[in-house]
Amino acid sequence: MDALFALHNRVSVNLLTEPAPTQKQLDNIIRAGLRACDHKNLRPWKFLIIEGDDREKFGELMVNAKEIQNELTECTEEEKTKLRSKPMRAPTIIVVIADIKTHDKVPEIEQIISAGASAQMMMTAAFSQGLGAIWRSGSLMFENRMHEGLGLTPQQKIVGFIYVGHIKASKRVPELNPADFASKWSG
Repeated sequence: MDALFALHNRVSVNLLTEPAPTQKQLDNIIRAGLRACDHKNLRPWKFLIIEGDDREKFGELMVNAKEIQNELTECTEEEKTKLRSKPMRAPTIIVVIADIKTHDKVPEIEQIISAGASAQMMMTAAFSQGLGAIWRSGSLMFENRMHEGLGLTPQQKIVGFIYVGHIKASKRVPELNPADFASKWSG
């Protein structure tokens, strides 16, 4: 697929289905993420791949993190069921993590932005291989219990969860006019 076609036509897809990406497809997705802009070559990204039965464990982690977020108020069974089902919306989840390094010329925000750019590159790589993907976030990604459950260190921050799979239903790409978003600055 032509790079400009992929960049101009990629769209988030929330209706995903099995099968999971092949190992080659997943490697291509991660490789694309490794090409994100990276000031001083700090490589401020890490990725966790969640597939198969591990998605159920991830759903339980979401329930635990939510209960702590609710100040130890137990979730209702309906809330638990909803949380447990979230990871099952795609066969593969890539947890994108900003792995912050101490550096006198590269502040934390630049490293977080780099991890976000990495996520976007992976979204486009999935599309270019005929896969669907959606970048999900939410308040649980900031919970200490979520970080602990995923084995993150204090200098690591979750940037998002990329859900990847085959497209169950596609969306129309909205037409956007560059002139509506860009203007020339003349000093």
